[in-house]
Amino acid sequence: MDYASIMVHFGITDPIVSAEPFGSGHINDTIHVVTAGSGKEHSYVLQRLNTNVFPDPDILMNNAVQVTQYLAKIVEEKGGDVSRETVHFYPADNGKYYYTDENGKVWRLEDLISHTHSFDLCTSAEMFEQTGVAFGSFLSDLSSFPADRLGEVIKNFHNTRVRFETFTKEVKADKAGRLDSCRKEVEFALARKELAEVLVKELEEEKIPLRVTHNDTKINNILMDETTNQPVCIIDLDTIMPGAAAYDFGDSIRFGASNAEEDERDLSKVFMRMDLFEAFTRGYMRAVGKKLSLAEARSLAEGSIVITFETGIRFLGDYLNGDVYFKVARPQHNLDRARTQLKLVEDMEGKLPQMLEIVEKYWQQAQQQ
Repeated sequence: MDYASIMVHFGITDPIVSAEPFGSGHINDTIHVVTAGSGKEHSYVLQRLNTNVFPDPDILMNNAVQVTQYLAKIVEEKGGDVSRETVHFYPADNGKYYYTDENGKVWRLEDLISHTHSFDLCTSAEMFEQTGVAFGSFLSDLSSFPADRLGEVIKNFHNTRVRFETFTKEVKADKAGRLDSCRKEVEFALARKELAEVLVKELEEEKIPLRVTHNDTKINNILMDETTNQPVCIIDLDTIMPGAAAYDFGDSIRFGASNAEEDERDLSKVFMRMDLFEAFTRGYMRAVGKKLSLAEARSLAEGSIVITFETGIRFLGDYLNGDVYFKVARPQHNLDRARTQLKLVEDMEGKLPQMLEIVEKYWQQAQQQ
């Protein structure tokens, strides 16, 4: 691929030294490009956006640029390093922050943030606590940003009411003829219609505020300093949208506090580790707790169950549809994924009083800071 012909549209004309696939993402094509000009090398991240997943690059990049430019001002006010603590996107010569090539492919360019690395898995409670600090700080820094200025990159992404309605239609349609193999899971899910309403109603009734949410709060979207392993920058801003703080908190817990892999077949291994839940909450509240009401803090524990439930019915619905959305590596892969999520839901439901107690404990500590 002639990457130089893409880079020039972002004002980069220095010779390319190397261009290699980069990162572990599964949606966009990401290339680490190194150029050399005037005897000095510079590293960039060049990405081809997947327009099947993100059909409106204008909304996506408008959201990302607004947020990163706002964060740059916050970092500067704090005396931080703007070049490392937020993403810098390059404008293209068409006046936008992306370029569309002659084949209709959409590209964007940003600086590679130096002396950092990321992890695909959380290996300790201490690391998960730092994950909580990172995402809590992200919410805190954006707490005054008017979330209604952002567009919906993916419509109804965490609207669990709509997700549940879609799921009930998928059950009725049973397109792949698989309903008999998962009736127990379907009955479990259908019995929890009220769970799908929790965060939607709290937002509608303004019990919790509309926030700027990341919507993909996995540890590999945090760049850590390669020496200290402290969080430096939140990346992968494609799904930045308006939402509830509980969306991001809940997805972090769903993914990071589970004792088992997302597709574990032995359900006896599937449960939420309370030590990890507490570690994440401790870091998160230390970073943002003072800016949350008690009602919003309590919603974080509820959101952990709601977002896990949402993920479970998405996997189960895709299984009923014939595995048309999520990639699968084996028969019943999506059913295995659904079962782990629904088992987590059941486990979390039993632990909700403890979860609320932990959330309130660290929220109270934050108020005294």
